[in-house]
Amino acid sequence: MADVPKDSPLRAVQIEALVVMKIIKNSAQFFPTIATGSLVGMEVNGVLQITNSFPFPSVDIPAADGHQDTASNLAAGAPRAKSNATYQNEMIKFLREVNVDANNVGWYTSTSMGNFVNVNMIENQHFYQKELNERTVALVHDVSRSSQGSLSLRAFRLSPSFMAAYKEGKFTTESLQKSGLRYQDILIELPVTVHNSHLATSLLHQLPSDAPKEELPFPPNLATLQQDPNTPQPPLYPNFDSLDLSIDPFLEKTCDLLLESIENHHTELNNHQYYQRSLGREQAKITAWQQKRKAENAARAAAKQPLLPEDEWQRLFKLPTEPSRLDVLLNSRQVEQYARQVDGFTASVSSKMFAVKSNLLPGE
Repeated sequence: MADVPKDSPLRAVQIEALVVMKIIKNSAQFFPTIATGSLVGMEVNGVLQITNSFPFPSVDIPAADGHQDTASNLAAGAPRAKSNATYQNEMIKFLREVNVDANNVGWYTSTSMGNFVNVNMIENQHFYQKELNERTVALVHDVSRSSQGSLSLRAFRLSPSFMAAYKEGKFTTESLQKSGLRYQDILIELPVTVHNSHLATSLLHQLPSDAPKEELPFPPNLATLQQDPNTPQPPLYPNFDSLDLSIDPFLEKTCDLLLESIENHHTELNNHQYYQRSLGREQAKITAWQQKRKAENAARAAAKQPLLPEDEWQRLFKLPTEPSRLDVLLNSRQVEQYARQVDGFTASVSSKMFAVKSNLLPGE
């Protein structure tokens, strides 16, 4: 098999089931505070294989007045903290001594209701991905969504265009128009697959059935086990929750967060409009000053007097600094995330409503 060049992009992420359970346990333990940790593994032919993980040390701050927000901010910035970088290097050294994959391949973070597109997430991933050809990802585990029985584990990388803009540090209107960077171009999502060992797969196949009384022959490989018609299949248990017509309990909360993000977006737009008005006033003052200075120089030239400098306005007037458009980009991406969640929540409810429409509206 031909080796994939080092500069080839990642195509997918494969994570061991044990790592998934570690991330779920750590995230649930510190919920609602953010939990973060390091990922180790290796890249094989464009697939990032995550084989182990360990959490970063927790922040011991009492949740008193205002301290909960401080703890959350410190936890969110833990992956790029100097103390945790030293801790991560020590842990990787210990893993190497016991012959475990000791290559850092990224970090993970917990979230709630899909609220993860923020400055901390971007700075953390940039910290891991800033080196050339660095193969690292950010795993995002949504605790709230996973608590409903559907595992929410997603992998993201920063796009090359956003990395170039972030390295330059200019997120002005002019630079964004020149580069063509949009909020959709901030993150690249990679498909995630969960990998189980053969022993774990055999155990999962045997869980729904009763324990056998006699000794069973050991299958020679996994394909034989999957093709065996005698392998017990999990029965279809009755599920009355699928008939429930109530709105998803997360839909209302997600809509509230969506409205809050839209309000933040309007606030940022108002700030930029205020900057444009301030810039217009200053430019009008500069134009008036330049016209006045030209008239004075014309009069002094007629009187054969030395002319006054016409570039003195740069010292007399100070143009306002344009606010960064990075917050607008991140907030727009977060609005899109909430909108996708609302669409996912309402899909099942809408199908149920159409199914029982004749009973709800008997007159039609």
